[in-house]
Amino acid sequence: MLNRNQDIKKAKINVPDWAVAEKLGISENSFYRWIRKEIPDKKKAMIMQAIREVQKEIESDIK
Repeated sequence: MLNRNQDIKKAKINVPDWAVAEKLGISENSFYRWIRKEIPDKKKAMIMQAIREVQKEIESDIK
């Protein structure tokens, strides 16, 4: 039951939830509600893309 969306949770390590939500154009609370239930593949792909984009932004800010 608590293993929902583990791939998303693992991918967003060191990525703030608010930043992913902002990239998706939703509120942080909406993002939390989304990941409470298993996410359909299409929406999951959208989230993973947002995570990758935020990770790139974080990496470019560090350099």
